[in-house]
Amino acid sequence: MRTLLLAITLLLLHPAFAADSAWTERPDTLHTATGDLYGTLMMPLKAKGKVPVALIIAGSGPTDRDGNTTVLPGKNNSLLYLARELATAGIATLRYDKRGIAASAGAGVKEADLRFDQYVTDAAAWLDRLKSDRRFARVAVIGHSEGSLIGMLAAPGRADHVISLAGAGIPADSLLRKQLAPQLPEKLKEAAWTTLDSLKAGHLVKQPPILLLSLFRPSVQPYLVSWFRHDPREAIAALRVPVLIVQGDNDLQVSVSDAESLRAAAPKAQFVLVKGMNHVLKLVESNDPQANQKSYSDPTLPVAPQVIPAIVAFIRKP
Repeated sequence: MRTLLLAITLLLLHPAFAADSAWTERPDTLHTATGDLYGTLMMPLKAKGKVPVALIIAGSGPTDRDGNTTVLPGKNNSLLYLARELATAGIATLRYDKRGIAASAGAGVKEADLRFDQYVTDAAAWLDRLKSDRRFARVAVIGHSEGSLIGMLAAPGRADHVISLAGAGIPADSLLRKQLAPQLPEKLKEAAWTTLDSLKAGHLVKQPPILLLSLFRPSVQPYLVSWFRHDPREAIAALRVPVLIVQGDNDLQVSVSDAESLRAAAPKAQFVLVKGMNHVLKLVESNDPQANQKSYSDPTLPVAPQVIPAIVAFIRKP
């Protein structure tokens, strides 16, 4: 009997069975002409009447709806935890696997056929879905990292609020230069810059630097060209709805200067700088790359606590 009681107790302590769970969640599917996209709709459990809802858009690469990537071991669950905290505060969320990623892998296209604008079209379709749902009072879009630009481009005419979490403030080619500069020897840097210049101008490179083939392989170049065309500063300046910019000062991938660039382009935007927060929205004590990156695979760390009240207050503000 004691063993049975212990088993029941452990089961009830599991998040899925927590008595104080403040949310319910169910799978959602977006049907497109080129395959189905899969997401999770999380609703506040005790919501009365219409509630706000936020579309959460993940960052670049094979990052899933929960904020986890196959590139690194383990999970950080940053976007999952964000959704739970927002549900606890009475805000519904829909987070999804982007085209070609995780459960939405079946909707992927050949790498050579993928374009950045397809991600924008997909996000816009999810926003249209939420906007037409009578359960929701208003619609926000929360874009993390690359998802910030996707969200800003998809938002016009669809979202009532736009939130950028660790979003780049310069075009992607400039961001790549910024990230590569301290890592490359001078000769390789010159070759990389020449390649970036060509792609920025819309020209494919037949023979990219062999040591950077993983970054500039021919099959990914059309995507890079389509991505480089967009400037986050122009995208945020074009918005006619309230904007919130959230940035951490321990972010190794996107710097505070990026957030300041966005802020300069949208002077009326609200800006929140979170001390100690890194790129996956976790508080870290050190800006040392190795110590910082450990949090990318640590699901025990919550989202930086300053983030949640800032987003909740912003979305709830009339």
